[in-house]
Amino acid sequence: MSSRRRAREFALSALYQADVGRVHVRDGLEALWRGLIEETDDVLGTRAPKSEEIEFATALALGVAEHQDAIDARIEASSTNWRIGRMAAVDRNILRLGTFELVHQPGTPPHVIINEAVELAKKFGTKDSKAFVNGILDRIGRDLGRIGSR
Repeated sequence: MSSRRRAREFALSALYQADVGRVHVRDGLEALWRGLIEETDDVLGTRAPKSEEIEFATALALGVAEHQDAIDARIEASSTNWRIGRMAAVDRNILRLGTFELVHQPGTPPHVIINEAVELAKKFGTKDSKAFVNGILDRIGRDLGRIGSR
């Protein structure tokens, strides 16, 4: 697994924890890093996060938190009959992460951002999550002009 993909998983975990636990994302990140350090050992075969994974995950999660109101508004505007609060927590946070990257990470190609979000949805969401996430992020990418029209 690539370091960036792993960092996105870490960011999603922190965002989900903050969302469901109704705490600040910083608290979710701190709990995540603390838990990973305590649980990482050779018996589990888990490796500690690399510094670049920690940096990227932290930047993503804090970026989402900083721009969350605008991100949520963009997601709602791009979804049909779905308010952000009605979405499954995993899907909602994958969409937040992908939307943040589409808006604030112009150096990352949009197809990479959407593909990574779909992979997160496959791994952590329901059977319908990947299509839901793909459709909304595709619409957001088109609205931003980052994806051409078909």
